[in-house]
Amino acid sequence: MADLNVLGAPLEPCGTEPLTGFYRDGCCSTGDEDLGRHTICAVVTVEFLSHQRSIGNDLSTPMPAYRFPGLVPGDRWCVTALNWLRAHEDGFACPVVLASTHERTLESVPLEVLRRYAVDVPDDPAGL
Repeated sequence: MADLNVLGAPLEPCGTEPLTGFYRDGCCSTGDEDLGRHTICAVVTVEFLSHQRSIGNDLSTPMPAYRFPGLVPGDRWCVTALNWLRAHEDGFACPVVLASTHERTLESVPLEVLRRYAVDVPDDPAGL
């Protein structure tokens, strides 16, 4: 059975440049081995990246051993639902792509909260 997104439709890819996903397949798919639930397709911003670093989740520094390139504002990346929710609660949530956000996100984050941040990725992410 195909993975579904938070809207109940087939899960769409999140990003390939850089290649994201717990399984590094470009999708926010999840499974039992994904303990952090990397299910939210986020369009990261400066504020979000700074917040994540402040809580011990450095998403900017490359870590080649984990096939992690380091992120810059505008990148699409599968982030954990709980870290994104913490950013939301602290006032630093970034936009999300609902079509690419896995339905298991709804176990932690209500759809109405996600909808507040729903975006299509802009052609020019410079303002993020």
